[in-house]
Amino acid sequence: MTSHPIETSPQLYARIGGALYLIIIVIGLYGEAFVRGKLIVSGDATATAANIMSHESLWRFHIAAELFLLICAVALLLILFVLLRPVSRDLALLAVFFNLVAIIIEAAITMRLLEALFPLGNAGYLKAFTPEQLYALASLSLKSHGYGFGVSLLFFGCFCVIVGYLIFRSGYLPKTIGVLMQIAGVCYLTNSFALILSPAVANRLFPAILVPAFIGEASLCLWLLVKGVNVEKWGEKASAGHVSERNGM
Repeated sequence: MTSHPIETSPQLYARIGGALYLIIIVIGLYGEAFVRGKLIVSGDATATAANIMSHESLWRFHIAAELFLLICAVALLLILFVLLRPVSRDLALLAVFFNLVAIIIEAAITMRLLEALFPLGNAGYLKAFTPEQLYALASLSLKSHGYGFGVSLLFFGCFCVIVGYLIFRSGYLPKTIGVLMQIAGVCYLTNSFALILSPAVANRLFPAILVPAFIGEASLCLWLLVKGVNVEKWGEKASAGHVSERNGM
């Protein structure tokens, strides 16, 4: 079998990956803090409905941004697979599968944000319900989105733990970032299981438990964007991996 050289530099992959990760982080923070955090009033379906109706364009833009985030996440996933495959192809593939499940779930539950607009429209069939019932329906869609997002983070947490291990073992990315990513994964897993098992505990943990997760992801993002990978060591790992694959055939 002929071995074809890699045409694209891993450093370019790293830079593109860092830029995509930055877009994902910015959109995620924007949606959580400046849209959902501002418009959704906890425990008050009427106020939440009024906020969404008066800022419908912002709400729709937020949904579109979330979907664009997921497009970026798929592209980033491919880049991380290429960068980390030399460490362990099997573990890199496992990380890909975990993240793909997380992305699919997140795409599905993002539709709940769109669904929340349906009861707040002016369609004729909605006259069969009282305003309070319609506001409750919209609020249930938002609550379902929150729990669905927590479920997606279970799989994303597993992805972070595996990616952190691969980074730690790589030799061409800092071990510290590998540890931080593993801590991020554990934080996501803890927060999501707490949300399912005991929402009261989850409310006490949130948002403090996600601070280490943000630090881990932001560290990887900035390192890829600013420093990239050690190309020489990456090449050595990749070459060793190709030799192992040929010997194993």
